[in-house]
Amino acid sequence: MNDVMIKIENLYKTFYVDKKEIVALSDINLEIKKGEIFGIIGLSGAGKSTLVRTINLLERPTEGRIYFDNNNLLTMSENELRQVRKKIGMIFQNFNLLEQSDVISNITFPLELIKMPKNERIERAKELLKLVDLEDKENAYPSQLSGGQKQRVAIARALATNPTVLLCDEATSALDPKTTEQILQLLKKINKELNITVVIITHQMSVIENVCNRVAIINNSKIEEIGEVAEVFRNPKTDIGRKLIFGNYIDSINDIIDSDNNTKKIRITFKGDVTNEPILAKMILECNDLINILYANVKSIDNNIYGEMMIELPKDEDKANMMKKYLNNHNITFWEVN
Repeated sequence: MNDVMIKIENLYKTFYVDKKEIVALSDINLEIKKGEIFGIIGLSGAGKSTLVRTINLLERPTEGRIYFDNNNLLTMSENELRQVRKKIGMIFQNFNLLEQSDVISNITFPLELIKMPKNERIERAKELLKLVDLEDKENAYPSQLSGGQKQRVAIARALATNPTVLLCDEATSALDPKTTEQILQLLKKINKELNITVVIITHQMSVIENVCNRVAIINNSKIEEIGEVAEVFRNPKTDIGRKLIFGNYIDSINDIIDSDNNTKKIRITFKGDVTNEPILAKMILECNDLINILYANVKSIDNNIYGEMMIELPKDEDKANMMKKYLNNHNITFWEVN
């Protein structure tokens, strides 16, 4: 367990609203390794934000165990817990900045709480402003900053106490795609240069694919799938995994599928450097029938190029089965959409 930063065992969280029991988390078990970027993804209401808030006990679980660097948080005194929380930084979707304070005061705020001398607080804040590329904004106020700049300030503030873990709760959901990419690259930089374990909570698979090493998929308060991001992308084991990977084009694909139920549709995934031969072209020639390409995309995951393709197989069942056998024989990962 020496390489594990966070371990969660048999975790449950139950709320009561108007005397009605609501199970937010049910039997959660996962490990987050030191120095990795770990993603937790789920649809709205799945329980992901509740889960991340239990990691530093902003939400106390109903039952279960939470270990931080081999220490059980739930057996700690309040004073011990305060010391641990200094090692856990957190950023949020809405930044949570102090609107009446300038940038440098926002960053030094957690250092004031631990009574660090003023000159040391200012020096630390300026170091962090350089790290997040906002050196010229130390006297600006939040209302004068863009969304991306506000999140950079929030990241700098979260790093002020030299944490070993950074929790990111939907940290890019309020940002446009270009700014999201910039913030994600900053998180990768922080992870690499400062060796900080980063936990990213999101509903966007594109965020997970962009920066995470491993991912846990949460659905209806339970963890349904955990794995390397590349493996989950190539071959998701659960329906919710497939739905999240389809992302923004799921509706259009469903329209295509519903338009003709007499044909088989499959999703093919492959690593970019796995093959240099035209597999699909050779498949068409060998099987002596045509396919219809419904969707194709290429993306970078964990510094490797992966492709995905949705194809419609021939209506002839024998030919369709022949093509699936061909793909299996050539170690091409696929699964049927319908």
